[in-house]
Amino acid sequence: MTINEAQQEIDVWIKKYGGGYFSELTNLGMLSEEVGEMAHWIIRKYGDQSLKPSEKEVNIDEAIVDEMTDTLWVLLCMANQMGIDLEKGLLNNFNKKTLRDAERHKKR
Repeated sequence: MTINEAQQEIDVWIKKYGGGYFSELTNLGMLSEEVGEMAHWIIRKYGDQSLKPSEKEVNIDEAIVDEMTDTLWVLLCMANQMGIDLEKGLLNNFNKKTLRDAERHKKR
């Protein structure tokens, strides 16, 4: 699935099942919330915090995928609302980073 296809699929889903998009500001809050939930599980897996007793049965890898996908979902919703073509934006970002950083990280 391309990024454009994902944006289109989400638009269809939102219109069919979601009752329409939340406001951009609400989605910004939701994006922050999802990033926080993703961070929670990444910290548990790769950081110094131990699992809480209530988290012992959670498959951390699945939780990370779920929260990362939730984050992507909200980001795609926001792009749709704002008329942003994320596929084009990503290609432009590759070009920007290549021009700026072609030699930068090789020197480490």
